[in-house]
Amino acid sequence: MSKPIEVDDGNFEQAVLNSKTPVLVDFWAPWCRPCIMAAPVLEELAEEYTGRIIVAKLNVDGNQRTAAKYGIMAIPNLIIFKNGQPDSQIIGYKPKAELKRDLDAVLD
Repeated sequence: MSKPIEVDDGNFEQAVLNSKTPVLVDFWAPWCRPCIMAAPVLEELAEEYTGRIIVAKLNVDGNQRTAAKYGIMAIPNLIIFKNGQPDSQIIGYKPKAELKRDLDAVLD
């Protein structure tokens, strides 16, 4: 059973940029209602895409260095990293079906 992993400024490079598996990073904050709405969807996707993608969560409030590095100005903000580089970005809440289409496009 795969669940989203927590990443921060200290382990972002190791967990995300050095990953051989693509990583979907959810830039979020606990006060953000759309972020809270997205959380169960991301948990389901982490389970459904086990072995194909890693889902990671980065709280922008406590990890401003990484958020600034990737120009995070609005949340939720999802960035899919492949081979250590941002591949695609999804800003705002999206339903699960739309997120799956986006993930499939990156993974195929």
